[in-house]
Amino acid sequence: MIGGGPAVFIVKFAKKGHNTRMKHNSYFEGKVQSLAVATPEGPATVGVIEPGKYSFGTDCEEHMHVVAGTLKAKLPGGDWRSYGQGQHFVVPPHVKFEVEAAGDVAYLCYYKR
Repeated sequence: MIGGGPAVFIVKFAKKGHNTRMKHNSYFEGKVQSLAVATPEGPATVGVIEPGKYSFGTDCEEHMHVVAGTLKAKLPGGDWRSYGQGQHFVVPPHVKFEVEAAGDVAYLCYYKR
């Protein structure tokens, strides 16, 4: 997800003699944060969203899975829809979309490049 004014940090740490990079993303003054991870399904981020309404843009297709809480999403051409724990939605590439959280939300987002 691309949000308003990200502050991106790269953290290096040693694990069994290998250097691994973990990318930390912080959007909207820290109210949306994520860590990049490599998964068998491809690149992904795991993140948290504090209460609020946020607008994002996509570079590629994104599969957003709600891990905890409830997230409302408004996709291009659609109406607001709520997604709870265990539910997901797909965002097309190269679009803007909105999300709204009434409480804290945890998510997992897969990037389909």
